[in-house]
Amino acid sequence: MTERLITSLTNDTIKAVRALHMRKEREATGRFLAEGLKFIGEALDQGRAPVMLLVGQDARPHPLLDRAKAETLKAGGQIIVVTHAILEKISRRDNPQTVLGVFEQVYTPLDAIQPDAKPCWVALEQVRDPGNLGTIIRTADSAGCGGVILIGDCVDPFSVEAVRATMGSVFAVTISKASREEFLAWRASWPGSVIGTRLDATHGYRDSPVRHPAIIMMGNEQAGLTDVLAAACDLNVKIPMRGRADSLNLAVATGVMVYAVTDAAYGSSL
Repeated sequence: MTERLITSLTNDTIKAVRALHMRKEREATGRFLAEGLKFIGEALDQGRAPVMLLVGQDARPHPLLDRAKAETLKAGGQIIVVTHAILEKISRRDNPQTVLGVFEQVYTPLDAIQPDAKPCWVALEQVRDPGNLGTIIRTADSAGCGGVILIGDCVDPFSVEAVRATMGSVFAVTISKASREEFLAWRASWPGSVIGTRLDATHGYRDSPVRHPAIIMMGNEQAGLTDVLAAACDLNVKIPMRGRADSLNLAVATGVMVYAVTDAAYGSSL
């Protein structure tokens, strides 16, 4: 296999990879960084080979690493062997993963979504926390949702922090993005229920029947769902707060909603 050794932190290739921590560079290149052999394996299972595979000099032999190298080269990518110091600089961690991958971003246009492919989809309005977004993508994958739609000015799903929080589900879940106007125009032809979540809703989250495929709409961490998008929902619901806390973390609330809706479609074994 063709591998290239880089030991200098000032190498142009290394500087380009490190720059993927910045949103403007990810948007300019259409690429993002994923850390760890598990993430690489998840990508390969979804037919996504890295355009660049960075392997630490002290990386232990592993069948999955051999597969990653082979599929990277087959797809026309590069394999670069790097020092531990370079891995630390790229990952910004003292104890970095020994295998990193650079991948092409993939967004699915709204008009390419097939509603009946899955019983549930998640739409997020102006979500701002990368950890929340990554956890929601992972939860949507776990519950059997079709994908996550980002509405308005959302955090980048391909930021290093968001990708880490997906635990590899970023490669398995359809990700779309749209302006509020684009989403509302597309939503008009949605064949199933569109369910919003609001603290001022009068219906509980399990009160009404759901027509699948359903879209669950969740709002911003601080402000919640805007009036405009709430008005576009067939039903707005709330999750009861039975203790002193007056709200749930966005990712937790989305998880509650996702499983409530998908259980009705898939059936629950609990």
